[in-house]
Amino acid sequence: MKSKYVVYPKAQEVAVWEEEIEPPQEGEILCKAEKSLISIGTELHCLRGQTDPGTNWFDWVKYPFRPGYSMVGRVLEVGKGVKSVKEGDRIANYGLHQQYYKVQVEHLEKRYDIPLGIGIYILSDGISSEEGTWRSLAVTTQSAVRRAEFQFGETVGVIGLGILGQLVTQYLAAAGARRIIAIDPVAHRLELARQHGATHTLQLSAQDALDPVREITSGWMLDVVFEVTGHPAVLSPAIQLVRRLGRLLLLGDTPIPSQQHLGPGVVFKSIAILGIHGYQVPDKRTEYTPWSVEEMSGVFFDYLLRGRMNVKDLVTHRISPLQAPETYLGLLQDRSAAVGVILDWEQLA
Repeated sequence: MKSKYVVYPKAQEVAVWEEEIEPPQEGEILCKAEKSLISIGTELHCLRGQTDPGTNWFDWVKYPFRPGYSMVGRVLEVGKGVKSVKEGDRIANYGLHQQYYKVQVEHLEKRYDIPLGIGIYILSDGISSEEGTWRSLAVTTQSAVRRAEFQFGETVGVIGLGILGQLVTQYLAAAGARRIIAIDPVAHRLELARQHGATHTLQLSAQDALDPVREITSGWMLDVVFEVTGHPAVLSPAIQLVRRLGRLLLLGDTPIPSQQHLGPGVVFKSIAILGIHGYQVPDKRTEYTPWSVEEMSGVFFDYLLRGRMNVKDLVTHRISPLQAPETYLGLLQDRSAAVGVILDWEQLA
């Protein structure tokens, strides 16, 4: 069977190539993609190809590079030994952007709140395929809120209201933040954030937000700041927004950290700077690691079903995979109008 997929042949070049997919072997399932979500931060960094030696980006991105890690597909065929996944099931997984694909299934146990293998989740009927594509990023952002040790009633700032910033905002609202100050120069992103829990919006750069934040907080500043942009110029002004003994959570991972600078105030204000990466989460729950990937995926799915989170109106673009080259290159030039960009694989014959 022929399968189309998105690939970067080299830096700043995007193509749709084709490969042969074999039938599933023992323990495998064969799936047909329905929807996948472009991570417009990570995937554009990989496309741009500007990385510092010694970083995880430098070691990871090798061309030709295949992007994608937010897939929902339907099971077409199951291999020998697979019992808990059946033909017709919809699964969310860390899949590349491709039309047909196989997944190795292990330790088949339960439904959507427990992974059926490594990062495989069967979606219930109440969750659409588009919504399911947000699972991987919803785990990353939920992990960020936990890493920041957010406490009920705190005043927080979110710098950068793309995909991750929008999800962080919704989690903070659900967790009981007193004030959520959303900071982004793009108006429509701020409006989305306000619709989903932001109490204040500042259409400004982080550099220009110092005085407005000081006024909103009556000089107290922010208990926690989530820096989601990953832009090297944002680190220093983000530090200035944090109160004494406050926390700065770095969720945006810059591929060029040599251009980052702390600026003043870290030691004098005794600020804690914390980082979080999407892979720094245990796969399985134990008494010592209760918040694993499967548990946080379950929280996200439950919140969707109960209406406590909403990702439907975060989708700004729906495109055919055949439009991927011009779409990616357009985003590389200007992504200000984009939040959720969905590749609709069902448009392919």
